[in-house]
Amino acid sequence: QVQLVESGGGLVQAGGSLRLSCAASGSIFSKHAMGWYRQAPGKQRELVAAITSGGVTNYADSVKGRFTISRDNAKNTVYLQMNSLKPEDTAVYYCAADPNGLGIRFNSWGQGTQVTVSS
Repeated sequence: QVQLVESGGGLVQAGGSLRLSCAASGSIFSKHAMGWYRQAPGKQRELVAAITSGGVTNYADSVKGRFTISRDNAKNTVYLQMNSLKPEDTAVYYCAADPNGLGIRFNSWGQGTQVTVSS
């Protein structure tokens, strides 16, 4: 399995931006699909965005047009650029990896990073 470490969370005002990073180690990063999930208090964990090993992306409807997932295979890192943030984006954000490359079955998880959006 790949080891994942997220960074970049914090407190931001509504309308602001944050960029999350997830550094991977321990396996062949380029073959993994990568995803960003989030979990708000009292809610289930949900998929926010994913990118396959081939670079195909998909997004939750709630973040389309505001969030962008990207990857840098040379740096073994996946990013989540979050713009026009809303208070409802407040959650712990988790990075995840799928060794099959398709973004269907994630089996490695980071420890999470808190994102708080104030109104």
